[in-house]
Amino acid sequence: MSRPAGSDRPVPRTYWVAGTAVLLALLFAAAATVAAANGGGSAGSGPSAGKAAPRTPGLRSADAGFARDMAVHHQQAVEMSFIVRDRTQDEAVRTLAFDIANTQANQRGMLLGWLDLWGLPKVVADEPPMSWMGSSGGHAGHGAGTGAAAGAGASGAKPGALMPGMATKEELGRLGAASGRDAEVLFLQLMTDHHKGGVAMAEGCAQQCETPVERALAQGMVDAQRSELTLMEDMLRQRGAAPRG
Repeated sequence: MSRPAGSDRPVPRTYWVAGTAVLLALLFAAAATVAAANGGGSAGSGPSAGKAAPRTPGLRSADAGFARDMAVHHQQAVEMSFIVRDRTQDEAVRTLAFDIANTQANQRGMLLGWLDLWGLPKVVADEPPMSWMGSSGGHAGHGAGTGAAAGAGASGAKPGALMPGMATKEELGRLGAASGRDAEVLFLQLMTDHHKGGVAMAEGCAQQCETPVERALAQGMVDAQRSELTLMEDMLRQRGAAPRG
């Protein structure tokens, strides 16, 4: 398989910036899981701990909604990363895909673990995707998924996609059928869209979620994925392409 133009060049400095952000996100993920398991931080220590115990998020809270939706969103990023790994020999793309898969699989495990700790289901049948983004201060009622605010949360999703930024089945099929430069470009374009949707979701949690470690993790996702967006734009430019839209 021929290597795309520019693939023999040193990996751009931007890549190492993104790689550092990914590493920091992973380190934070481990610390955040421990903190959540211990009750969210300093409130769990000292003689007055019982008075300051953190409130467990409710079923329709922004905290729980974000955990459920971002777990699904992350799962597709992991899937796309594994697909492109087998469709190209380009070292930079394969390394980026590995970092994304590793980071988002770990974060997904955290999010699902928190739902377990909170005694909440990982799927709520009557909850539309992104409905938590229409909640006020993280408290959404049972009708949160039916109003205009809830609709605004999911309105960015294209036809055939579950949430904003997510690829359709047809796009995943095209990625799996492509190879070489074509697979690299399509992966970078799809993952750029995916990250943009993920950043918007994480910003929503950073503003609305009430669990400190989850809110901090969401902000870490924003920072890391914005760095990767810059990297992917550079990688697309090297291949004579650009982000979609």
